[in-house]
Amino acid sequence: MESLGVLLTNPMDSYLETELSRRCNLFRLWESSPEKRNDFLRTFAGEIRAIVPSGASAVDGDLIDGLPALEIIASFGVGFDKIDIDKCREKGIRVTNTPGVLTDDVADLAIGLAICTMRRICDADRFARSGSWKINNNYPLASKVSDKVDFFRTLCQI
Repeated sequence: MESLGVLLTNPMDSYLETELSRRCNLFRLWESSPEKRNDFLRTFAGEIRAIVPSGASAVDGDLIDGLPALEIIASFGVGFDKIDIDKCREKGIRVTNTPGVLTDDVADLAIGLAICTMRRICDADRFARSGSWKINNNYPLASKVSDKVDFFRTLCQI
């Protein structure tokens, strides 16, 4: 059985890359210098059936047109904004992504930033690191987070 040709646009987690390499023939775009990328792509165009871009990598119409065997773009990110979806529709190329993969992390960060802001943690850190406490040790009090429990319950339910 022929191995699936997969174009990786950026380095990825070593475990994932190792697992993919066991099942697929990987083409690592970043290993080709920018001046030689078109030659690299032309050389392997007929073998590449899938692209795995990161969320930061663009997959434009020219790249899609240059890969006649392309069947799927499996974005390793949450959005499609750097993928030419219209061109993919026109050519019948499937496009996937990883929706929701960052939802919990973004929620955690939002809670952390809210606490940091309400308790003025960053301001207090700068105050302490700058040595200002030696001159004026009267740092202003900040809002209590424990009084805002209902706010955080509501935020977590959104």
